[in-house]
Amino acid sequence: MVNFWSRKALIRITAAAIIVCLLWTMMLMFYNIGSKEKRTLGKQLEKIKIPFENKDILAALRKEVDEQLEKIKGSELEKNKTLTFPGKKSYSNSRQKTNLNKPKQHIDVIKDINYNVHIFYYPWYGNPMIDGKYLHWNHPFLPHWNQNEAKKWPSGRHSPPDDIGANFYPQLGPYSSKDPEVVRKHVQDMKYAGIGVMAVSWYPPGDADSEGEEPDNLMPMIMDIAEEQGIKVAFHIEPYKGRDHLTMRKNLQYIINKYGNHSAFYRRYHKEKKKMLPLYYIYDSYQVSPKLWADLFTSKGKTTVRDTELDGFFIGLLVEQQHKVHVYSAGFDGFYTYFASNGFTFGSSWDKWKDIKKFAQSHSKIFIPSIGPGYIDTNVRPWNAKNTRNRNDGTYYRAAFDAALNVSPNILSITSFNEWHEGTQIEPAVSKNTGKYLYLDYGRKRTPRYYLDLTREFTGRYSPAS
Repeated sequence: MVNFWSRKALIRITAAAIIVCLLWTMMLMFYNIGSKEKRTLGKQLEKIKIPFENKDILAALRKEVDEQLEKIKGSELEKNKTLTFPGKKSYSNSRQKTNLNKPKQHIDVIKDINYNVHIFYYPWYGNPMIDGKYLHWNHPFLPHWNQNEAKKWPSGRHSPPDDIGANFYPQLGPYSSKDPEVVRKHVQDMKYAGIGVMAVSWYPPGDADSEGEEPDNLMPMIMDIAEEQGIKVAFHIEPYKGRDHLTMRKNLQYIINKYGNHSAFYRRYHKEKKKMLPLYYIYDSYQVSPKLWADLFTSKGKTTVRDTELDGFFIGLLVEQQHKVHVYSAGFDGFYTYFASNGFTFGSSWDKWKDIKKFAQSHSKIFIPSIGPGYIDTNVRPWNAKNTRNRNDGTYYRAAFDAALNVSPNILSITSFNEWHEGTQIEPAVSKNTGKYLYLDYGRKRTPRYYLDLTREFTGRYSPAS
C-alpha cells in the first residue's frame, strides 16, 4: 500500500482535483449569470405584459383613445355642418349672425334634400289633450254665397275625433300642431320625400285664421325641429287683419328681428345682388293695390325695402290672368299659383303655364308653379264638387309634376303637406269607416305613405332652370 501511493501519484491526484474544482466553479458562475439575466429579462417582460393583462388599465387606455377619436370626428362633423347648415339651435345664446353676403351659402341640394322644392304647411290644428279643444278638425260646413243654394247643403260643425272637416283621415288621428313629436314626424316625412323648404302659413302676433290660434307662437318650435333635420322654413304670409304695404314692412322687420338669425330661416342666392335673401310667399296679394305694394317693393318706393336689411324675394299669388300685370307693376319678384285644382283658376291651369313662364322670363320674374296630388273639399264646401280632382292612384299628381317639369321652373311648390280640408295633403292617410261616413284613402293597394314616395321620386328628378 505504501508503494502504490507514491509521492508522484499523490501530486497527480491533487492537481486533478484542483482542476475539477476550478471547472465546477466556472460552470456555477456561468449558470448564476445566465439565471440572473433570465430573471431580469423575465421581469422586463412582466412589466410589458401587465398592462395588457390588467383589464382596468386596458379599459382606461381604450377610453382615452376613443375620446381623442371622438374629438377629431366631432371637429370634422362640425366643419361639415358649417358648410351645410350654418348656425346653431335657437336656444343657444352664442348664435353667430348669418353673413348674408356669402355666395358659398347658395346650396340647392344636400344629399337627398332639394331646396328648390317647397311645400305649404299648416300649423293650425288642435285637440283637447294638448289645446283643451279641437281646432280646425271641427271645421264648420261653409255656406254657399247664394242663400237658396245654401239651403240644399249640410250646415253646422264637424264633431271629432270620428267626424272631421276633411274627406281623408290622417294616420296620426286629429293631432295638435303644438305637439313637438307631431311636428318632428312631419318634418322627418318632408326630409324623406326630399323636400328642402316648408312654407309655413303665418299670421303676425295677435292674429290667426278664424278657426285656429296664433301660428307665430309655434314658429320657434317649428324652426328648431326643422333645423334638426336640415329643412329650411319660409313664411307664407296670410291676409291678416289690416294687411297693407305699411303693416307688411312692420311685420317683415319683426320676422327678421326674431327669426332672421336662425339657421333654419330660408334664404336663397340673388345672382344680381350677389347675396343671400329670404323668400316670402304672400297669399291673396291681389287684395292690396299694385300702387301700394310698389311703395314697398320697388327701389324708388317711399317705404322701399330694396337694398335694406328687409330686402328679399317677394312672391305674389297669380289667380286670374290680369294678376300677371298686378305682380309686375307691384314690384314683386315672382308669382306662384298655389291651387292644386287644374283649371280652377287661370294660374292653376296647367295648359297656361308655358305662357305664364314666358311672361315671367320676359320681365325677369320667378315663376313657381304649384302642383298637388288632387283636390276635394266637399266636407267643408259640400256644394263645390265641380272642383274636385280625383287622385286616380297618383296619375293626377304625376301629370301635374310633368306639366311643371315642362316649363323648367326656378322653384317647384307643392300644395300641400297637410291642408286636410281641401284634400291636397301628401301626409299619410288611412282608410276609416265610422258607420256614418267612409273616408277616402290613397288606394286599396297603396300604403299611407304612397304620396310621400311619389314626392320622393319627383324631387329626385327635378332640378331648377339655370
